Amino acid sequence: MAQHQSAKKRIRQTLKLRDANRYYKKSTRTAIRKLREMSEHADASKLLPKVISMVDRLVKRNAWHKNKGANLKSKLTRHVAALKG
Repeated sequence: MAQHQSAKKRIRQTLKLRDANRYYKKSTRTAIRKLREMSEHADASKLLPKVISMVDRLVKRNAWHKNKGANLKSKLTRHVAALKG
């Protein structure tokens, strides 16, 4: 168990940050799932910028690796573009 005040504070901060990261990750995964299930191009193209923004936010906070974010954005963009046809 932590003895120093700074170590105790670090534990509190880490727990709080972990909960926030879990919330943002879960919200983003749900939005991605919803986007992949869409079959209308108009609806999907409206949701795509919001999902990309969520992914970028997770990458910026180092919750996800930048390559994971880039791969997701690429695949989702291709998915929405394919809905035109």
